Amino acid sequence: MSPRFPVFGTPYTSNAIRVLMLGAGELGKEVIIELQRLGVEVIAVDRYAKAPGHQVAHRSYVVDMTDGNAIRAIIEKEQPHLVVPEIEAIATQTLLEIEAEGKVEIIPTARAAFLTMNREGIRRLAAEDLGLPTSPYYFAHSYEELEKAIHEKIGFPCFVKPVMSSSGKGQSRLMGPADVRAAWDYAASSGRVDTGKVIVEGMIDFDYEITQLTVRACNADGQIETSFCEPIGHVQKNGDYVESWQPMKMSDIAKKRSQEIAKKVTDSLGGRGVFGVELFVRGDEVWFSEVSPRPHDTGLVTLVTQFQSEFELHAKAILGLPVNVKLKESGASAVIYGGVNHPGVGFSGVEKALQVEGVSLRLFGKPEAFIKRRMGVALAIASSTDEARNLAKEASGQVTVIV
Repeated sequence: MSPRFPVFGTPYTSNAIRVLMLGAGELGKEVIIELQRLGVEVIAVDRYAKAPGHQVAHRSYVVDMTDGNAIRAIIEKEQPHLVVPEIEAIATQTLLEIEAEGKVEIIPTARAAFLTMNREGIRRLAAEDLGLPTSPYYFAHSYEELEKAIHEKIGFPCFVKPVMSSSGKGQSRLMGPADVRAAWDYAASSGRVDTGKVIVEGMIDFDYEITQLTVRACNADGQIETSFCEPIGHVQKNGDYVESWQPMKMSDIAKKRSQEIAKKVTDSLGGRGVFGVELFVRGDEVWFSEVSPRPHDTGLVTLVTQFQSEFELHAKAILGLPVNVKLKESGASAVIYGGVNHPGVGFSGVEKALQVEGVSLRLFGKPEAFIKRRMGVALAIASSTDEARNLAKEASGQVTVIV
């Protein structure tokens, strides 16, 4: 359904369209900027002060994002038209209740936020309800159950992950029995919310991974249509994205299967907006991995490759506006890590990075650096993705975090 805003108003006035962002990281910041270009009044909420999105929003709040009462209080105070989750660790049960009350629309839906908040909900939906191909998996409630599942069901090598985490936190690759204890302890200590449960996944012998950005947006008649961005290739280390590029070369059959899987998942989740569907590919075979009902970190590359970035697509789709998913140029992104644990860091080498032809930078403005925290990204365009990848990595290597 289209939200059918008859008027796009002015911030701080009675006719303003108000959007509440639950999560104000670097991805949320870009969505906020795109919303503000359309005159939307944006309120940003996050678990820590001075988050990137806080720095550009009209108003901001700092709360425990898993505190349902705190989230409800902000929604009741601000009376937004749309509530847009930007992270997984949110009081999704409260969102379900608020949506059922009919007071506000949750993007894309409260059910989508609820199911994708943890790996169990979305994996069971994909594999058991929709019958999509996935890696073999098992959910373990204890170390003993994990050990038994690996030895009797999954085997080595395998991966252990918290049922709820992001950016690779708590994930381990296990090559043998000696790795199980450390993987359980790491997953238990690193998840966004301690649920006492992990997922163990068998390893698929895939050729490469992609993110299939999938957009559910309204057509001229107000009906939802699904469109697909060109596939994004990416490299992950310890479950965390370090570089991405677009387009990813793949066979026509694999591309079609990727879109079919993405459409089945996003149709089931419903609503409007951008979905980042992660897939494993080997030849013409495709397996579902995960889905985020929001812009995806690997999609940062679309800031330079598409006529409308994933952030512009998300902003327009949630407002019921038409979208354009066409590719403009080949490009790549490479992450700039913190490298240190320190607040208020600086960046040197910015001028050197920007001397690289076709390169641009995004420094996220996070108030504190951690060794493996994403503090920025280098973006590059070129005549081929291989050339763009080299340029992006060269540029990111020029930027150094200093204290």
